[in-house]
Amino acid sequence: MAALLKSLVGASEKSARIAQLCRQEEALFQLLIEEKTGADKNKKFVQDFKTLADVLIQEVIKHDVGKEFPELHGHICGEESNKFENSLGETLVVQVCATQRDTASLLFRILDQNQPAAELLAAAIHQDVVLQDPALDTVALAIPPERLAIWIDPIDSTNQYIRGQASVAPIGGICPSGLRSALVLIGAYDRGSGDPVLGVINEPFFREDPFTHRWQGAYHWGVSYQGTSLSSLSRPPLQPEPCAVLSSSETPAMQRALRPLYGDRLRFASGAGYKMLCVILGLAEAYVLSEGSTYKWDSCAPHAILRALGGGMVDLEAALRAWRAGQRGALPELTYHRPAGGAAGAERWANRGGLVAFMHQEHLEGVMATLATAAL
Repeated sequence: MAALLKSLVGASEKSARIAQLCRQEEALFQLLIEEKTGADKNKKFVQDFKTLADVLIQEVIKHDVGKEFPELHGHICGEESNKFENSLGETLVVQVCATQRDTASLLFRILDQNQPAAELLAAAIHQDVVLQDPALDTVALAIPPERLAIWIDPIDSTNQYIRGQASVAPIGGICPSGLRSALVLIGAYDRGSGDPVLGVINEPFFREDPFTHRWQGAYHWGVSYQGTSLSSLSRPPLQPEPCAVLSSSETPAMQRALRPLYGDRLRFASGAGYKMLCVILGLAEAYVLSEGSTYKWDSCAPHAILRALGGGMVDLEAALRAWRAGQRGALPELTYHRPAGGAAGAERWANRGGLVAFMHQEHLEGVMATLATAAL
């Protein structure tokens, strides 16, 4: 497990550097954007974009982790299709080639024959990442990799990544939008039970150096398996005056329902993964979402970290049914191994019943009690 955890953290660090690199030069960045269509499109957005950065990061993680752990072959999946169309209308398959030179040649075709950009990205893709984190070496937990599968969200909150706003002021510690919400999410789950086991969240745009104007990142991890819980973070305390974080598109009915519990302490932010991270860091007691607009790749990594810290993430619709039926114990949590029936494309992996991410069980119970009697 220590080796797998280090592999995922290392892949997230390389991914963060690629994300940072792709944002540094606007001319380069404009080559990288493509609009999603059809089954790949998130129904929440009128326009849904992917970037070559998304696709490169996903393929780098699949390549690097799969090379080290061949037993995971075929079980490392992500949000993005690995096909990308250049300005000539050519559809090319993005992949990590055997050599840096071969990867640069492929990127040269994708990037409209921009040789400097292709070579810069290829160098980032083939770089060796050296982790200097003694805490990772102390993780002693035996989980056979052949029991696991992995969900990747290469850049969660892609729309905010594209907009590139660097100086959005936080409200109560939570940034409502901007680059801070663009995260790399890598989560492993048990293939049999679907339970999240291991999560890594990388914040590529955690802090901008005031002198070099280059971005500095941060990462967080958690492991929750068979009663053992480990994390790079400490559990935040229960707040006497809790706040909740919501999507800016959350329904008026849900906002009204939560007002008695939170008053004026409702916060709004972009990015599902970022809102989950706000709960993990104790900036909010809960993230409540009434719609099925998040996916397994959004929630798997944060869910694993929440479980490692004593929290969790429930299926809102199923949890409300259980609560109204009198259940007060463990409420139905999200799982990650089964596609939704009767759906196609990305919707097969949607968290269709909405969700509540929480750190403290007593606060989850407060949310359930409030929503169970509300007119939603």
